[in-house]
Amino acid sequence: MERYQEIERSIITNYRNKIWAKFIKGITEYKMIQEGDKIAICMSGGKDSMLLAKCVQQLHKYSKVNFDVQYIAMNPGYSETNKQKIISNAKLLNIPMTMFETNIFECVEKIDDHPCYICARMRRGYLYNKAKELGCNKIALGHHFDDVIETTLMGMLYGGQMQTMMPKVRSTSHPGMELIRPLYYVKEADIINWQQKNNLEFIKCACKVTENNPDGNSKRAEMKKLICNLKQNYKDVDKNIMKSTQNVNLDTLIAYKKDGVVHNFMDEYDLDVEK
Repeated sequence: MERYQEIERSIITNYRNKIWAKFIKGITEYKMIQEGDKIAICMSGGKDSMLLAKCVQQLHKYSKVNFDVQYIAMNPGYSETNKQKIISNAKLLNIPMTMFETNIFECVEKIDDHPCYICARMRRGYLYNKAKELGCNKIALGHHFDDVIETTLMGMLYGGQMQTMMPKVRSTSHPGMELIRPLYYVKEADIINWQQKNNLEFIKCACKVTENNPDGNSKRAEMKKLICNLKQNYKDVDKNIMKSTQNVNLDTLIAYKKDGVVHNFMDEYDLDVEK
């Protein structure tokens, strides 16, 4: 058995409950993959997107749902070392990856205001365009369970808003395109464990902004530490953060926004009395 086959096998054996079952749960519960889909699996070169590619590759082999897949990697301006690392890992994992070039890092380096946000928007745009060029109707990203709950907390604590990272969303700027997140229920700790047990080494975020501002100072890192501290007193706090996004009681909210329109509880508060 070749090494890539051993790695594939580990996903559906050793990590059947912690990775494979949760991967299937997310896809099934949110109907992420449907008959006739052509999906671009977007590979950044990190642990999450590489695992995503292997999971989808396994599903593609055995699924009764007929869908097609393209494995794409965008080079936003990686160093040659990181670029070659991504290529060699794809080869090691037996993933037929196609890489295309952009100059995103060069452009973002010149931006002082919210460079990470601009970078993410630009990357997403390039990925949608490439996927459309390849005839795909969906792109799949490697966001996982921890990304979801960290985003939820950041929105509340720093943005003053209650929102979360959705399992799938239709693009408003690219008609006919949809974004899906098949690792929605997979925990980062289990991804790291899978990586380490298989002796795999992937790149981390390799942009110039990250080099100048270590991850330890980022808002997302703060959320990781906060959740970790909370879990010391209550081990299911991460599960409850996720559950809270699926268990919203509108009757107890001061206001909420739907389709861009703000609804306030005072709008209907006196109606029952008047009746």
